[in-house]
Amino acid sequence: MGAQTGAEQALLFLILYLLAGVVVGVASGLFGIGGGTIVVPVLLAIFAAQGLTPDIAMHLAVGTSMATIVVTGLSSARAHWQRGNLLTSALPWLVTGLVGGALAGSQIAAALPADVLRMIFAIFLLAIAARMVSSKQPPAGRQLPAAAIVLTVGLIIGVISALVGIGGGAMMVPFLAWGGVAMRYAVGTSAAAGVCLALAGSIGFVLAGTGDDLLPAWSTGYVYWPAVFGITISSVLFAPLGARLASRLPELLLRRAFAVFLVLVSLRLLTSG
Repeated sequence: MGAQTGAEQALLFLILYLLAGVVVGVASGLFGIGGGTIVVPVLLAIFAAQGLTPDIAMHLAVGTSMATIVVTGLSSARAHWQRGNLLTSALPWLVTGLVGGALAGSQIAAALPADVLRMIFAIFLLAIAARMVSSKQPPAGRQLPAAAIVLTVGLIIGVISALVGIGGGAMMVPFLAWGGVAMRYAVGTSAAAGVCLALAGSIGFVLAGTGDDLLPAWSTGYVYWPAVFGITISSVLFAPLGARLASRLPELLLRRAFAVFLVLVSLRLLTSG
């Protein structure tokens, strides 16, 4: 790549980010899980090709992932809002906890060494993989706990989500379902709250990364805008394709295939230097 000009390299990597968005969009629609789980590993691979030091790549990947979720999550949140799928009684408390947790989590993530952050993300992937192959359903008949508990759970989810660069749906939906919330309200409330979480996390990563000398051009703190631009555009366009494929393939096969993918990515992260 040494013979290429800076403009040619920038164009090449923008194309890679657009292609990454295709993968993220199809996989998100296919497996029904938030893009952050896929965005971070993809970003790490492209950042390595760009020559970014490992000391900055993990933090930049997580912060950038949060920023992509803000954009991609808006359309889903808007659709659920229009259909009345928001649990308005719990949403303010949940969002308050999520925003506080995301702001705190982004600062914690920025303070952690890259290896520790990578290990946390790898362990999170293993947990999601285990959940993907589990058929256990939450017991019926429960009610959502008091507002203070909802806020506290939101705080915990916000911290974890900021540490691993996700929108929190993988934790919010099971919690709301456990509390007896109908699935359409659980998914809709999670989608709306996830945008607030991701926005707070993005702001936190921007603030936490400001002044870091290792950051590449076109970054604002730990958010890399060429990646945000490329991934969000193509992922939004290709997510419907993944959803169509999902309707034609056996669900159990999809869940097991994605679980294997997550385990392989996790092992790669745990064994990489």
